[in-house]
Amino acid sequence: QVQLVESGGGSVQAGGSLRLSCAASEYTYCLGWFRQAPGKEREGVALISAFSPRTYYGASVKDRFAIWRDNAKNTVYLQMDSLKPEDTALYYCAAGPSTAFIPALDPTKFGYWGQGTQVTVSS
Repeated sequence: QVQLVESGGGSVQAGGSLRLSCAASEYTYCLGWFRQAPGKEREGVALISAFSPRTYYGASVKDRFAIWRDNAKNTVYLQMDSLKPEDTALYYCAAGPSTAFIPALDPTKFGYWGQGTQVTVSS
């Protein structure tokens, strides 16, 4: 059972930045970030593979967000720049096997989830 603990959410004005962190209790091939706003489906934000890391990004965050991982710490990060009010959501960290690492950023491929951290962007 992989435990995931997120941190780093908060409130920021549009154009600002936030960095999220997620510490995993053990190694997993694929780590990722998803988000869910009230009344909306869970949306893939970014994924990263384990070694020689490759990444996938959701279309709405590409060029604004960056994901990376520190395998020695089993930790994944999400740097969010140029934040917009539409980025407001509960952000979840997820862990999954190699089959989860696909450009569709499909949440159903992930078996482990963090508790979520709120990101609020005001205009």
